This record gives sequence, C-alpha cells and structure tokens, in this order.
Amino acid sequence: MRNLATGVFVLAAAIAAHSTALADAPKAPVTPASLAQASAGAIDAVLAGSWRSAANKARDPYRHPKETLAFFGVAPGQTVIELTPGGGWYAEVLAPYLKDHGHYIAAIVTPKKPTGEAAGDKTGLYKKFADDAAQYSKAQIVEFDAKAPVFGPANSADVVLTFRNVHNWTDAGTAEAMFKAMYAVLRDGGTLGVVDHRAKVGSTLAQDKDSGYLPVDVVVKLATDAGFKLQAQSEINANPKDTKDHPKGVWTLPPTFALKDVDHAKYAAIGESDRMTLKFVKPKK
Repeated sequence: MRNLATGVFVLAAAIAAHSTALADAPKAPVTPASLAQASAGAIDAVLAGSWRSAANKARDPYRHPKETLAFFGVAPGQTVIELTPGGGWYAEVLAPYLKDHGHYIAAIVTPKKPTGEAAGDKTGLYKKFADDAAQYSKAQIVEFDAKAPVFGPANSADVVLTFRNVHNWTDAGTAEAMFKAMYAVLRDGGTLGVVDHRAKVGSTLAQDKDSGYLPVDVVVKLATDAGFKLQAQSEINANPKDTKDHPKGVWTLPPTFALKDVDHAKYAAIGESDRMTLKFVKPKK
C-alpha cells in the first residue's frame, strides 16, 4: 500500500497543476475531503478540455465519466490500464487526467489482419496520441494476444478498467483468459472496474449471444472465478428506458443506430443502453 504522505503529495501536486485559483489561495489544512474536492476539480477540467471532440462530449450524459471514475476510485498518482479502448473515448479523459501524476496505459489486442475493426482502432489510437502530444505524450500503448493476454508486469497496476468489452470476450471465448490476466497485472488490493450492457434479469448467456447484452451474474462469475471479490455495484450507468429487445441488439440504440433512419427518433429517445457498473477488488494476501 502506498505511503499516506506520498499520496497526499501527489494529490496536492494535482491541485496545483489543474487549478490556478487554488494555487493562489491561502493555504488550508489538507484533509481527505479537500483531496477529494481537488481530484473532482481536476476531472472537471479534463472533461471540459478542448482536445475532446464535440461528439464525445455529447455522450457524457450517457457515460457519466466523472461519477463512474469516482466510483472506481480512479485518482492522480495511480497506474491505470484501460483494456481495448476502441476509438479512445475514455483515453481522451484518462490520459490527460493522469498525465502529470500517474500513468495511463491503453492495452489493445494485436490485430490478426491489417484491416478491420481491431486494425482501425489501433491506427486511430496511435494517431490520436501522436496528433496531440500535449495531452498524450506520457500515455502508453501495449499490445496483447487475446488468447494469451498479458497487460504488463505482475502486480504493476492500481486500477484496470474495461468499458463495454466483456460481451465481446464471451462471444469470442476469451473472457476467462482476459479476467485472469487482469487479476495478474493488478497489485494486491487493486481495483477492476467493469461497465457493460446489462441483459434482462433471468436471461442467459446463450439467449443474449450476439445482442451485446450480458447477464450480470455471468460477469460476476468470470471475475470471482479469476480470484476477484465483488466490492460494489452502481446504477450510475443505468437506463430504465432500455427494453433490451431491439432488432439489432444494443447497436440499434445510439450512438450506432444500426437501423439508420428506421425509427431513429424512437431509439434516440431511449438513449444509450442500460449498463451494469461493477467494482471488483483483488484481495490482499
């Protein structure tokens, strides 16, 4: 566990880096509440950042990044690994947030071929980081084999995050290996944060295959079988309007709109999918 004094120093430095007003104000005693407030101010500054696209900012009301990261305990000074970040929606938030105090690592699967989604995501992420070195200069990208994943040295990460990926792993048959690798890379006491499309209560993995939705109990079992303990669940990313019975699964809804103009207004009114938000911990030995 990190020394408390070190943690105070890191977060105090984050205050100075992200808030001129706080730097100029009279010094006040450092308390857990003041540190939490400073961290919240830092994430607010990042969410308002000019490097974030308008389209990505428009999704904040559905993805609740500030509340989600706070629930997972993400804070300056940590080493945070995000698995398969896709187009980099959360990378736009996490990399700048941890740039000066902490370490952001994007773990991406090595593409099997030079074209396709995996190859496109890889190219796009490298380009994003290269085009705006001011925000991503200290971010790191690591590649892994989906069938034998390794995300970094054992016990090297404070937090591992994955957003809307587990359903892909269950469909591909790689989920068990991924959860074991997440467990291996986390330090004792480290956090695994999972967000994914939530299936109807009582549904099975077979019933939801290829829909994008996933039963909560399936995710919990994958994690606990790997050694994790479920610490908490949150309704931060819940959407009660989502009936979960759409023609093209979750991709019927925004932002994909798989049916294009067909019933566009109907699905826009529903919004993005209903999602589980699960916080697991790697037990201390």
